This record gives sequence, structure tokens and C-alpha cells, in this order.
Amino acid sequence: MDAPAFRHLDIPTLGERLSSDTTLTLVDIRDPMSFAEGHIPGSRHLDNNSVAALLEEIPRERPLVVVCYHGHSSQQAADWLAGQGFAEVYSLDGGFAGWRLRYPERVER
Repeated sequence: MDAPAFRHLDIPTLGERLSSDTTLTLVDIRDPMSFAEGHIPGSRHLDNNSVAALLEEIPRERPLVVVCYHGHSSQQAADWLAGQGFAEVYSLDGGFAGWRLRYPERVER
């Protein structure tokens, strides 16, 4: 089996990248209600209905970070997105649950 084409990203590193205004795309694959209740600022909800728009709109060279609940399902999504030609894809270790614990003040509703 091939190694996954994505990399893991920890929560503090993402926090630093967002604070430094690094250009990246954040996608959240949790269910719509969970996303509406809270998400990382600047992230966009990604599901089967919105993936075509993402593939059309986002430059393949821009870093892409996939967020889920706890950092497990994002790995499969990140691997799939890397297979769609994105050069730099990350799965957020700890997911949104970990982000909310570390940065409760950095949650958008």
C-alpha cells in the first residue's frame, strides 16, 4: 500500500499559520449542524455537495487543511484531496474538538 499523500498538522502549528496570515484553505468535513455550531474562523464546510466547487475554485498549489471531529476521518478526506492534485494537503490532528479545547476564543459561529 502506498504511503498517504497528505501530512499531519498539529493544532499549535495551525494556530501559528493562521496568526501569521499564511494563505491556506481550511475545509471542515463535519456535518452541517456541527459546522454551524462552531468552526475554525475562515474554514469552509466541505461535503459531497460542495466538493466540486472546491475543486474548481481553489488553486492546487495553495496548502489545504482538512478538519473533522477528532482528526480521524480527515485523514481519508486529505488523502483523497491529495489525489485530486493538491500539492500540500494536511489532516489536522485532534480535529475541531482539539482546536476548541486549545483555542476556545478562536471559534466562529
